[in-house]
Amino acid sequence: MRINEGAVGMSRTAVIAGASGLVGGHLLDLLLEDPTWDRVVSVGRRRVDREHPKLEQQLVPFPVIGELPPCDDVFCCLGTTMKKARSRPGFRVVDYDAVIALAGSAFRNGASQFLHVTAMGASPKSKIFYNKVKGDTEHFVNATGIPTIVAFRPSMLDGHRTETRVAESAGLVVMRALSPVLGRYRPTKATDVARAMVVEARRQEPGNRVVEAGEITRLASAVTSAR
Repeated sequence: MRINEGAVGMSRTAVIAGASGLVGGHLLDLLLEDPTWDRVVSVGRRRVDREHPKLEQQLVPFPVIGELPPCDDVFCCLGTTMKKARSRPGFRVVDYDAVIALAGSAFRNGASQFLHVTAMGASPKSKIFYNKVKGDTEHFVNATGIPTIVAFRPSMLDGHRTETRVAESAGLVVMRALSPVLGRYRPTKATDVARAMVVEARRQEPGNRVVEAGEITRLASAVTSAR
């Protein structure tokens, strides 16, 4: 098993799953730009449209992950919709089966951190199917034994998608207009989630914790204002 020292100047390997998605695409760019990581491995069903000296791509047939390379930090941005999945079992394959397979392989291959995107309201006890699956996923990942596990729970994600989601786009228009009065339910920018994940990964603080939507925005704002 790889020893993760976390010292300044030590080389680190990041693995990212879901780099072709809304949050994952932004996160991949940040990881490639950040000197914290000298190697970034993208794991997915298809290649991402990026070329970079630090980037390696590993194609897998989700939900099968196989064995990851020895790694330090694993970022999971996997997620689908009921429309794309077409059924509850199909949804669970991506949002539960693939995520727990990734977490298991991360543990076996020496990862010291696992950072993943779930959802506001995630709970194994939820009566809402979507939130229950996300909660079940959090519960399993927390039991893997990886030293640091961080779950990010955004509200509805706000950002430009290459695919068209008519209902979601209409909902975002309304929610953006109502943002000042929505409080913690206001849309969460995908760019903010990506920035918050990098901030938390740099901390390398042991333990299991949750970063809710409001904290995601605050972490990202702190990064932006510091530049």
